[in-house]
Order: sequence, then C-alpha cells, then structure tokens
Amino acid sequence: MLLAIAILPGPTHADEVLVAVASNFRGTMATLAEGFEAATGHRLVLAAGSTGKHYAQIRSGAPFHAFFAADAERPRLLEQEGRALAGSRFTYALGALVLWSPRPELVDSEGRVLASAQFRRLAIANPELAPYGMAAVQVLGALGLDPSLGGRVVRGENIAQAFQFVRSGNAELGFIARSQWYTGAVRHRGSAWPVPPALHAPIRQQAVLLTDRTAARALLEYVRGEEALRTIEASGYLRP
Repeated sequence: MLLAIAILPGPTHADEVLVAVASNFRGTMATLAEGFEAATGHRLVLAAGSTGKHYAQIRSGAPFHAFFAADAERPRLLEQEGRALAGSRFTYALGALVLWSPRPELVDSEGRVLASAQFRRLAIANPELAPYGMAAVQVLGALGLDPSLGGRVVRGENIAQAFQFVRSGNAELGFIARSQWYTGAVRHRGSAWPVPPALHAPIRQQAVLLTDRTAARALLEYVRGEEALRTIEASGYLRP
C-alpha cells in the first residue's frame, strides 16, 4: 500500500511557471493553460504585454521562466545574449493582421478606405514595441501611404490597446490581430479587411525557455503538441 501511494503523481510534483506572453496571445494562452494545468498539475501565471517591453524586463532581470513573444527577433536576441536556453526557441504560431471597424461598410474588401478621408483616427500598436505595429506600418508603406497618415494614426502600447481604441470608438478603425477578430462576436460586427500576408513581413511568434525548469520545459512541449496546435489555429493563427 505504501509503495502504491509512493508511485502515484501528487501535488508535491506541481510547480508554478511564470510566463511572459505577447498581448495578442493572452486569450489563447489562457485557454492552453487550462489544458496544460489539467494534464500536468503545474500552474501558469501569465503576464501579458508588448514583446518589446517584455524583452526589456527580461534583460533587467524579471523572473520569468518562459517567454511567448510576438516575433522571432527578441527570443533570438535573448538566446544570443545568453539569457535564454540555447536550442529551446521555436515558432509556435504565425500571426495575421485584420483592418477592422465596428462601423458597417466603412472598411472595404481591399483596404482602400485607408487612402480616403472617411475616418479621423486609425489605431495601430506601437511599431517600436509590438511586431503587429511594425507589420501595420509595413502594410501602409506597401500601399504607398504615409505611415502616419498625416497625423491620423494613434498608437497603442501593444496590440491589445490598439484593439481597445477601436472597440471603444476612440478610433474608427485599426489594424488588429486576426486572433482578436476571431474573439467573441467581433468577426460578426462592423466591417473588416483580412490583410494579405504578402503586404508585410511574416509575423513569426516564437517561444523560448528562460530557465531550465522542468515545468517550463513541459509547457513548451505541450504547446508543440497536436491538441495545442488545434487550439492555436482555432484562435485565428496560422500553423508554423
């Protein structure tokens, strides 16, 4: 009987994983956390924010165990700087942009509204901190437009804040993550233009291990599994 008890998994094996996660992936990660915690007994503590801000925090000693970024550059730099475990970096999702407005018929099927005078404010994420913001700037450039649209562009610190600007009406339209467009009833409200991926550099969202912790390794392995990949795809991302 004592031997049987000894070999059973128990709460003594549970651990806590502190995860820095890009704001666009916060909702999806929360869903993944439920499955991961049920399967392993470990607990995830999520801190969502812009990838650039997380990168700066990690370099300053923030005690995260894993980093789910919105780009490939910051995880690569952390690995190069010796702040992440070599060989742990991988692409967990490919992001996509949508130009969205809560107003029906404002956004056309080719994004021509961007060159019009039909709006006062366009929301984007800060391109210096957020890869989705940089992608939005690249789209404007590809369309031959001034990246500031003559002062009509408003920047959120991250893609979540840019989304809030549009949803609250502080901006009539904005570039948001397709995963946000998939959220709740957003896709069924207003008007939208799914941006062709050829108009911006690929948004390769990468994860990297920051500490050699068993539970953190288990998380990265879980996210690479088929069940997690189906969840990620259903949330509006493309498979890597």
